[in-house]
Order: sequence, then structure tokens, then C-alpha cells
Amino acid sequence: MKNVLNKIFNKDRNIIIGAIHFAPLLGYKDFPGYKVIIKNALEDLMAFQEGGVDGVIVENNYDIPHKISVEKETVELMTRLGKEIKKQAKIPVGVSVLWNDYKAAFTIAKEIGAQFIRIPVFIDRVKTDYGIIESNPEEVIGFRKSINAENIAIFTDIHVKHSKILNKETIEESAINAIKNNSDALIITGRWTGEAPDIEKLSSVRAAVKSSPILIGSGVNVNNIQNLFNYADGAIVSTFLKEGKSKKEEVNVKGWKQRIDIQKVKTLIRKIKK
Repeated sequence: MKNVLNKIFNKDRNIIIGAIHFAPLLGYKDFPGYKVIIKNALEDLMAFQEGGVDGVIVENNYDIPHKISVEKETVELMTRLGKEIKKQAKIPVGVSVLWNDYKAAFTIAKEIGAQFIRIPVFIDRVKTDYGIIESNPEEVIGFRKSINAENIAIFTDIHVKHSKILNKETIEESAINAIKNNSDALIITGRWTGEAPDIEKLSSVRAAVKSSPILIGSGVNVNNIQNLFNYADGAIVSTFLKEGKSKKEEVNVKGWKQRIDIQKVKTLIRKIKK
């Protein structure tokens, strides 16, 4: 039987999902308007597609400060942007709504025909700069069923970056609990954007969940991807693939005006194929 990754991407190993980070959306500082946002997003989509990735995920990455649940106008604008991206995408599309708005993510995904969503907090209890987030996997699964979106897969972080873990479970225990609560794929990150997960922890999670799908959610680059993929089935990548240098003043390491570099994408894909 095909696992979820195979159903979505027609492969279950060496999967690269490019993250399309929207510029600041309506209501946030530096909102540049719809035309600029969609132009940038489509440029990144083309770079990802031509570079050879297996899918993309859209995200309101530059809506700083984030909100645990977003406003109605954010959902409406992300839906409008998502529809245009889905129309031009030749690869699977996913949705992530920061900081943890799974209801918005499901709603957008169903409206645009996306195949998966990302949920940063699904099984843990975490403290973030935006408040404490209590997980409730039963609510997540119940909401998906209530809107007839059971065809949309759930990719869930465990011990997610940019947070303090308040529950006592180890990352291995959180991984097992997430799978038991119907997570379709686990996402493992480092502590911050651009930081890869600890290889020993990654290896330990792989041993704990056996063949369940694992994705890397931060810090993948051409130097570490082969080592990480000894234990993971794929990765979500964006920051490393953007043009230009990192910025010390930028909380997201690189700014919203920095586009995806197609040559960096191609180099990463070639590294995997080796």
C-alpha cells in the first residue's frame, strides 16, 4: 500500500518541498500590495518547478508578529494567492498558516485544491513569542472531517523550532503520539530557522517510528542533505535556496524581497540524485 508521501508526490524518498514565503500580507508592516506578492510568489514557484522540486507549500512567513490564529482578511488573501499559484503549479501544493491556525490552513487548502497542510503544534504543548499553544489532535482531525477535507494530508512538527517545549515527553515519545493521532508525516526541525535538526535525535526518532514518513523542516543544505536523508524521507526547504546573503536584522534570516535562486535549487537536487 502506498504511504501518504507516495500518494502525493509519486515517490516516498528524497522528496523536496519548496516553501513559497509570501511577502507581508494585508494588515502588516511593509505590505506591498497583491500584485507584488503574487509576482514574487510566482517567480519562486517557477524557480522551484524548473529547479526540479517535488512540491511547494505556501506560507505567511513574513507576517511578523505572528498570531496563533489569523484574521479573516489573511485567510481571504492567502486563498486568492493560493488559487493563482495552484492554477500555475505543475506539482503538488500545500498550505501553512503561521503560527498554528490549522482551521485556516484546512479552509484555504480545501478552497484551492491543495493536497496537504503543515501544523507546527499538533501533539506538544509549547510556549512561543506569541503565547502558549495547547495541542488538541482530536480537534484537528474532527475539524478536517467536519469540512469534508479528509483527502488533505496533515504534516505535523514535533518539538517545533522557535518554541519552548512545555510537555515532558521526549521527541521520540511525541513522534509516536503524533503518528498514533493520525499525523500523516512528521516534521523535525532545528531550534531556529536555518538550523538543521540534531542528527542523533533524528536517528532516534527514525528508530522509534520505523517506516512512518519523516520530513526535515529547517536547515537543509547541500552539505548535510545526504546525511539527513539517511533517516528522513524528504525536506521542506526555502531559506537556503534564496538569493543573496543572510541578514542579521532579519528574524527569518533572509528578507521577503530575496527570491528563490534556480541554480541553488538545481544544485540541491543534483546532490540528492548522487
